Amino acid sequence: MANFGLQLPTIQNWSCQSCSGCCKQHGIFITPEEKQRIEEQNWTPTDGIPADQPIFVKMGGGLRKTWWRLAHQPDGACVFLDEQGLCRIHGKFGEPAKPLACRIYPYAFHPAGKKVTVSLRFSCPTVVANGGRSMLEQSKELRSIARQVVPDNVTQATPPDITPGQRLDWKDFHRFIDALDETFDQDDMSFLSRLLHAGMWMGVVEQSKFDRVLGDRLKEFLDIIVEASEAELPDDLQEIPAPSRVGRMQFRLLAGQYARKDTYASADGTLRGRLRLLKTAMNLTRGQGNLPPIQDCFREVPFETLEQPFGVPKEADEIFTRYFRVKIQGLAFCGRAFYRVPLVEGFYSLMLVYPAVLWIARWLAASDDRGTLTVDDVAHAMTIADHHHGYSPAFGTWGFRRRVRTLAQMGDIARLAAWYSR
Repeated sequence: MANFGLQLPTIQNWSCQSCSGCCKQHGIFITPEEKQRIEEQNWTPTDGIPADQPIFVKMGGGLRKTWWRLAHQPDGACVFLDEQGLCRIHGKFGEPAKPLACRIYPYAFHPAGKKVTVSLRFSCPTVVANGGRSMLEQSKELRSIARQVVPDNVTQATPPDITPGQRLDWKDFHRFIDALDETFDQDDMSFLSRLLHAGMWMGVVEQSKFDRVLGDRLKEFLDIIVEASEAELPDDLQEIPAPSRVGRMQFRLLAGQYARKDTYASADGTLRGRLRLLKTAMNLTRGQGNLPPIQDCFREVPFETLEQPFGVPKEADEIFTRYFRVKIQGLAFCGRAFYRVPLVEGFYSLMLVYPAVLWIARWLAASDDRGTLTVDDVAHAMTIADHHHGYSPAFGTWGFRRRVRTLAQMGDIARLAAWYSR
């Protein structure tokens, strides 16, 4: 068994509030051993499982290895979710009897050299709200979970590339992570200023070579570019130009993917379902007329409505700051945790979460006939967006990654962030 330390996101709290949201929007994949254990639990209609309700769904098969997930009820809820929003397995046999995937959520564990970082998924509304116990209070439970999911060779994992083909050792890789975290830990700057600041000096990193810039020289280099880029921030962020026409089109397609409800239970693989997705993509490309509602929380609204100023509530700065710092500290935006992309590209994807969340929040507000955002709009939008970030297979495809790189090369990421902050 590997010997590793845990790095906890001490700025984050969490305890399950039994909202059952995760049981309604995630596919729960199980091991053969878990499948056998659940079969041996002998679930019957007297336990609340209808006789005609399948418990498992077969995935793969044929030439591929067969694997399984728990089935969903007609309303999309997990087959074991009862009318009170509680887990039947947990209620009858206790928490240890649940599938490991259920016990892990919303935690994620990522290799970081001799340590393993702990991150959290903000698809859970309680994570967004920072509710519950501190991570420090849960260190013993987290170590127990980590022992079950972290492979024995975790300390042998190599660090992510900085840029394609440029890989440093873990110690130097963490210098970039520390510099990013310190950039976002500046209470005297608005969140937008911190985001643009980080994007500016990461742009310098993207253009740099590090074969001879290592150790103390690397730290000195990072100190210089971080300080110099802060001086380059405009005094009035409203002076930042609007995003380009092509950039706005590419962003609508990206934000539309974030806004989808994309689960195994809700996915429509029929020809009609695929045609509906194609029509939505065409509408997002044109950006004219009405935006089609792509899940129940949205109403059909004109595209142009979302381009008007909505403002951003001050309370949202704390949510975004915590979100970015938890993702950065947990290495949940690059490498093995994020489609194996290099650090710089992964950070550009993370930057785009900010305007995507604000775009979705505007859609939620407009669906309620409001022209201003509330902190609840932002919180709800973040749960929608982070459901996909780092987990949806579509976000790791060549096309999606190319879209991120294109927006970065055009200089539109900063412009989009400022545009949707109005």
